[in-house]
Amino acid sequence: MKTDSIFYRLFQELPSIFFELIGNSPQTAEDYKFSSIKIKQTAFRIDGVFLPAQGEENPIYFVEVQFQTDAEIYSRLLSEISLYLRQNKPKNSWRGVVIYPNRSLDTADIKNYSEFFTSGRISRIYLNELGETASLPVGIATMKLVVDEEETAITSARQLIHRTRQEINIEPQRRQLLELIETILVYKFPTMSREEIEGMFGLSDLKQTRVYQEGKQEGAYEEKFRMIPLLLRLGLSFEETAKELGLSLEEIQQEMQKQPPSQDT
Repeated sequence: MKTDSIFYRLFQELPSIFFELIGNSPQTAEDYKFSSIKIKQTAFRIDGVFLPAQGEENPIYFVEVQFQTDAEIYSRLLSEISLYLRQNKPKNSWRGVVIYPNRSLDTADIKNYSEFFTSGRISRIYLNELGETASLPVGIATMKLVVDEEETAITSARQLIHRTRQEINIEPQRRQLLELIETILVYKFPTMSREEIEGMFGLSDLKQTRVYQEGKQEGAYEEKFRMIPLLLRLGLSFEETAKELGLSLEEIQQEMQKQPPSQDT
C-alpha cells in the first residue's frame, strides 16, 4: 500500500486530523500550513512539516510516517531536523511525531536520543493501539483503517462511511473523507476495481448526487487557480496559461493580482 501518499494527502487536505491524533484541538490546524520539505544540499526529505502560519508561540511539527523497520530512523530524523533548524533558523520551538502502524516496527535504538523521548520533544504513535474504530473520531478512524486487517476492514469501512455521512456536516470535508476512505480501500483490496469497491460500499450512489458533482466541479475549478503561478514560473505567457487551464485571460490576470510580491532576488 502506498501509505506515504495516503498520509500526505490526508494531512494536506484534512490537517485537523493530525492535531486530533496528537491530542490537540482540531482547530489548531487553522494556524498551520502542511508541506513536505527537502533539505538543501543533502538527500534528506522530511515526510511532512506543519509550519505555524504566524507567531512564535506555536511549535513546528515534523512528521515521519514509518511502515517498515528502519534501524536509523531516529538518527536520520534528528539529522534532518537539525539541518532544517540550521538552514532556516526558525524562532519557533519544534516537536517530532513518528507514526507507526504497530509497535513491532519500532525497533531502532534510542539510547543516544532518549532525552528527546522522555521530554516529549519526540513522540511515537502506534495506529493499531488507538482503540476501537467505532469509538474514535471519524478522522482518526479513517487513519486507522489503513492498518485494519482485511477481514475487519470491510465492516469498519461501512461503519466509517455511515458515520462520515451522518457526523460531518461540512460538504467539502465530508467529500474529502469519503474519497480518502475509497482510496484506502482500493489499496487494501488490490484485486477489486474501483467500480466494484464503490458498489460494495455504496459510494457509487453518492457520486451521482448533485451536491457531490457540484463539489467536485468546484474543487477542480479551485485547483486550476492554484496551478496559475506554477505555469507562469515555467515560462508560459498569460494567454498560454489561460488556454492550458481553460480559463479566461481576465481570470488569470485577476488571480495574479491577488498573489503576494515575489521574494526572489
